[in-house]
Amino acid sequence: MTHLTSQTFSSRLSPPDFSGWASEARALLLLSGPLIITQLAQMAILATDVILLGRLSSSALAAAAIGNTVYYFCWLIGGGPTSAVAPIIAQMLGRFPGRMDGPRSVARMGLWVAMALPLPLIPILLSTSWILGHLGQEPQLARDAGRFTAMLCFGLPFTFGFQVLRNFATALERPRAALYVMVMAIAFNGLLAWALIFGHFGLPRLGIVGAGIATSSSAVFSFLAMLAVIALDPALRRVKLFMDFGRPDWPEFIELFRLGVPIGVTMLFEAMLFNSMTLVAGTFGAETLAAHQVALNFASVTFMVPLGIAMAATVRVGLFAGAEDRDGTRRAGFVAMSVSAAIVVLFGVVMALGGETVARLYISGRTPSDLQVIAFAALFLKVAAAFQLFDALQVVGALSLRGLKDARWPMILAGGAYWLAGAPVCVLLAVGLKMGGLGIWIGLAFGLGVAAAAMCLRFHLLTRQPSRAA
Repeated sequence: MTHLTSQTFSSRLSPPDFSGWASEARALLLLSGPLIITQLAQMAILATDVILLGRLSSSALAAAAIGNTVYYFCWLIGGGPTSAVAPIIAQMLGRFPGRMDGPRSVARMGLWVAMALPLPLIPILLSTSWILGHLGQEPQLARDAGRFTAMLCFGLPFTFGFQVLRNFATALERPRAALYVMVMAIAFNGLLAWALIFGHFGLPRLGIVGAGIATSSSAVFSFLAMLAVIALDPALRRVKLFMDFGRPDWPEFIELFRLGVPIGVTMLFEAMLFNSMTLVAGTFGAETLAAHQVALNFASVTFMVPLGIAMAATVRVGLFAGAEDRDGTRRAGFVAMSVSAAIVVLFGVVMALGGETVARLYISGRTPSDLQVIAFAALFLKVAAAFQLFDALQVVGALSLRGLKDARWPMILAGGAYWLAGAPVCVLLAVGLKMGGLGIWIGLAFGLGVAAAAMCLRFHLLTRQPSRAA
């Protein structure tokens, strides 16, 4: 594993350079701004699908929701190797700033990975109905979910391919490329989904199957549009991405999996915790579950900001690490942590003081049940104020470590934080001490707090200055 060691850099401590910290903050914000908007655009695409399917029928929306749990599992597995593209390229550019053969090779092998990954994953998608049926889901919902995910199969290679190209562009500090594509994809997906679900423009009314076709078609569109943007961007075009495309570079291909598989497992650990706790919330009644979903959705939207900063931190840390600049590496990580923490503290104030107002954005009714949901959601959002800070620090810490190409230990730390700390506390408080949904949220905040402390401490230990005697 390639990461910093105590022998890598000069052992001399230098005075703090505050102008360097300000410069790093500016570079970080310039890179992370488009990444944040791109993440929000992706959420807008998902929201469009939810709204359209909800207008079709509640059963269609439910079937797509449970089908997406299977699809999300496959996406997480493939998301690891495609995410590894950014830190590998960033370190190459830090080490050899003017050379493009290395980034070209990594991106080329990333696209090979995008073509290889669906081979074992498509059979899982095609087995969705069987999987959900054996998990106790209602037979008709399971069948409709299977029809939906079957349509997602042909888009899977393009989804992974788009992620490779997006990470390639981000590593070259051209994040607007993916932003332009996502803005176009919102319109493309919304129009096509509306036409195929409800049968407009002379197309057949395909319902949930149409939603699946639209999602996959949007993946194809995003991939092709990203290729077009790369061809039009002078900085990206000069890499000559497809030169010698058929020539393998097996060390880079293997490196993408070596670094990417632990990244995917790390993301899976966190996703499984939240999905599992949603199921636990459902055991306390519809009001608790609805309030849990309201609070989680709002926290997910605000989380896009620290996630975008964290993605930028991967590149900034990787560039300094590749250049063997320990001070710059350390500064890049801690600036990202500081900036993300400062921003989410503001979100936390909104959650703590305006939780009821936030909940009323989702729940407009005045029935006793609706009022109970609003009250629960406002309570959960007070916990989310702390939850948000911990979530920001853990994701920036984890992705800063990714910039060091350190993935195995973050995977272990995430597994321990979420499943040895967070999950037991959730169950103990919610079920054992009968605190219900509040206990779940306190447990989630605790697990994220443990993860944040572990990730940030590991980054500190890997980048600290060696002693003068070293």
